[in-house]
Amino acid sequence: MRGWHGVGLVTGWQAVASLSFYAIFAATAFLRADFGLSRTLVGVTITVTMLGYTLLLFVMGAAVDGYGERPVMVGGLLALGLGAAGVAVAPSYAVLLVVLLVLGGAYATAMPATNRAVLAVAPPGRRNLTMSIKQVGVTVGSGLGALLVTWTAATRFGWRAGFVTVAAVALVVAVAFGHWYRGDGGSGSMGLPDVRGLLSRPDYRLLVAAGFFYGAAIFTTTAYVVLYLTESVGAAAGVAGSVLALVQLTGSGGRIGGGALVDRLPLGDARASAFVLVGQSTLGVACIVTVTAVDTELAAAVGFAALGLFVFGVPATYYACMTALVPSDRVGEATAGGQLTINAGGLLAPPAFGYLVDTAGYTAGWFALAGGVGVAALLTGWLTVLTRS
Repeated sequence: MRGWHGVGLVTGWQAVASLSFYAIFAATAFLRADFGLSRTLVGVTITVTMLGYTLLLFVMGAAVDGYGERPVMVGGLLALGLGAAGVAVAPSYAVLLVVLLVLGGAYATAMPATNRAVLAVAPPGRRNLTMSIKQVGVTVGSGLGALLVTWTAATRFGWRAGFVTVAAVALVVAVAFGHWYRGDGGSGSMGLPDVRGLLSRPDYRLLVAAGFFYGAAIFTTTAYVVLYLTESVGAAAGVAGSVLALVQLTGSGGRIGGGALVDRLPLGDARASAFVLVGQSTLGVACIVTVTAVDTELAAAVGFAALGLFVFGVPATYYACMTALVPSDRVGEATAGGQLTINAGGLLAPPAFGYLVDTAGYTAGWFALAGGVGVAALLTGWLTVLTRS
């Protein structure tokens, strides 16, 4: 299974899983209209989704290390398909929140399982590049979700039809993936994660702390870009969804470019990844500040495309660094810990951003996100010192 065929299978799984999960981020404007939500309550829908995701991360990380990635990935994608179907038929806001909790929990399978899987299938000497390619599955899937939901919203079937389509795709791909992928087995049993052992490492602590601010920026931008463009720039929903898809597209380029750059820096995987993270974070701050000045659809497309290149390009480098810091048999639980702090940013930042927008305007919200990414740049800068050979 080792080789580009295996990388393609894992990346395809990741794309469909992200399509299922991130479709709800593209639906924020429609949720607000259908359920009569304030901007703060729009943020709460994202928080609930992230809560389900976060609660099961360590469980899924332990399951991956114990039983291997294949059964976890097949079961997770089936559950994501059922969650998307639930969104399509949710009759009330309360029911929607319950469904989103389940949907988020199903997506907890993604990072621990795919990070372990891509290390198992990576061609020799291309470890960081294959991690980046796998992470492109996230941006491709979320970009497709943005297009699907916003475009179906413009038809007579409405935005819910997009989620029916997502559910069908997820169920089909889960069956196909289970047939073609074999992967590595695990230890045979689930153990308690050694959180204390991981957190005793200063380099790991710095990286997971930076993850909080990356998660805040990525999840908040994903959740609010459609709403921001329709309300502040006056863009049509379809145009706003296309800009969100563009953000994901440039994020894909940033992920591949970051991984390729790490493979070429003669510093060792962990330190090279940390250096690239510093650069991505610093440029990301500038891009977030820039989008506060956009006032036309073209300017918005350019500004958010640049933001996607650097901020949305971070996760591949982040996980390349993390998997270089820990032994291979602890990738599942280490990834779960890193994703936990990313999710914590996704839990807290969207409603806080919505509150800032409701009370002080969008500029205050974007500046707060930029400040957080600036803190991440400082943390990863210190990490380059700790990882010095």
